[in-house]
Amino acid sequence: MLKNGKRQVVAAQRVAPVRAVFTPAKPSLGEAMGLRDTEDALALRSSVALVMDQGSNEVLFQKNASAVLPIASITKLMTALVVMDARLPMDEVLTISEEDRDTEKHSSSRLRFGTQLTRQELLLLALMSSENRAASALGRNYPGGLPSFVQAMNRKARELGMNDSHFVDSSGLSSSNVSSAMDLVRMVNAAYRNPTIREFSTQTEHEVNVLGRTQHYVSTNRLVRGGNWDIGLQKTGFISEAGQCLVMQARVQGRNVVMVFLDSAGKLSRFADANRVKDWLEHSPSQQHGFPSSPNLTQRPGGAHAILASQQARGI
Repeated sequence: MLKNGKRQVVAAQRVAPVRAVFTPAKPSLGEAMGLRDTEDALALRSSVALVMDQGSNEVLFQKNASAVLPIASITKLMTALVVMDARLPMDEVLTISEEDRDTEKHSSSRLRFGTQLTRQELLLLALMSSENRAASALGRNYPGGLPSFVQAMNRKARELGMNDSHFVDSSGLSSSNVSSAMDLVRMVNAAYRNPTIREFSTQTEHEVNVLGRTQHYVSTNRLVRGGNWDIGLQKTGFISEAGQCLVMQARVQGRNVVMVFLDSAGKLSRFADANRVKDWLEHSPSQQHGFPSSPNLTQRPGGAHAILASQQARGI
């Protein structure tokens, strides 16, 4: 630079480069417990798997079926059961409010605050598209509000014999919503008996009016959209603590079966696992004798309560 007509050399300051800090994602609870290391005869990528004949309750395949884990949006099936049990008017218009904001995972939603939809539309979006604000509004508009709704969820779980299960919200966003594969079969069977839940969970797409604009929603389950399955009921779920989850009732090779897959390692692996089980049922010469079963890992004493304590200790 020039100063008073003379050239002056100014030493350049070296600025240290800013490096992005990589923070590895927390492992799922199943991964932290070592469940993903369990080998099974079908080489599934789900830590937990259970396949049962719906008619006879025969266990066709099991892998860590007693493990109690977070279940993410599979929770919404219990939400649907409580809503239907309450016999509230399905044509009642409910409003999405700030109270339905996700403060747990800070997930986004296409249902903007002020959106008005019927209870029926909200239940459809919660089951088909796993809409979290829809599920929140359903719980919030229950007599007594969300606390009473959660109490009803846990009461329903006890009625169904779901002794490994515990619920804390209507959406499944909290990792404190936990269950076992055995319990989830009970919940799927109960939900399957309700024709509205069957219809809404297996619908492929739907349009709703959101503040004057038409929004198109699709099923979160690609197997429903694919058309190669005869699915009677389904629900997907995901939060990082739970991994990818899937429950289904389907008819395969003339047999009604219930499938549960928890803590699957990849985004599409739960669907691949379901297809692998379906292929086995359809083509294995040993299908009439059932599946080879993987050993169940011993679940820590206390079931759901022990898992909740473990999560709190790990900061989940």
